[in-house]
Amino acid sequence: MTTVEQQVQPLTAGDKLSREEFLRIWEEHPEIKFAELIGGVVYMPSPLSIEHGDTDQNLGAWMCYYRTETPGTASGNNTTAFLLNDTPQADGNLRILPECGGKSRVKGKYLAGKPELFGEVCLTSAAYDLHQKLDLYEAAGIPEYLAVLMHEKEIRWHVLVDQVYQLMPPDADGIWRSRVFPGLWLDGKAFLAGNQARVFEVLKMGLASREHQAFVKKLAKARRAR
Repeated sequence: MTTVEQQVQPLTAGDKLSREEFLRIWEEHPEIKFAELIGGVVYMPSPLSIEHGDTDQNLGAWMCYYRTETPGTASGNNTTAFLLNDTPQADGNLRILPECGGKSRVKGKYLAGKPELFGEVCLTSAAYDLHQKLDLYEAAGIPEYLAVLMHEKEIRWHVLVDQVYQLMPPDADGIWRSRVFPGLWLDGKAFLAGNQARVFEVLKMGLASREHQAFVKKLAKARRAR
């Protein structure tokens, strides 16, 4: 008797699936690079513009620079994460390693737990990054969520306060300063203008601050205590 193997149909935007079904289909189709499950619904982005790609890389470079100067932290781009029953794929993430007191962990090939900071490059304020995905990050207890709105040329830095996101404004000097990662400073105006040299200049100032130095010592102490 001949057995005919059934082909697994690829993911389609709008499919309603469980996380297990989503991952099973995704892993059967390695050609699919970008897909997310938000609220049990499959989202698949359109082809990315060069502006989105450039901004995404600048965001990742900023996070990576901080990570290299802050032992005990890690960062990544477009990493699938297990949050509640969904699997978002944030443009960027910055997290504290679990051995240093962080709330995230590696589960198989994916990220799980509560990464301390997610970053997204959003086409407009109408994008699901600022609605369905924001609601998911809030419900999952992600401490900080940085959204870069490309069309509006706007930075929205969300901070979790009493389980609800509040927008954190920049300080009087126009610089955003993370509450979770001391020394993670962002010149939003320079970032939106693509002036990465200025972005790194301000970040270096944050890395040289007393707060960042104290944070590095705190992470090292937590690692030694394990």
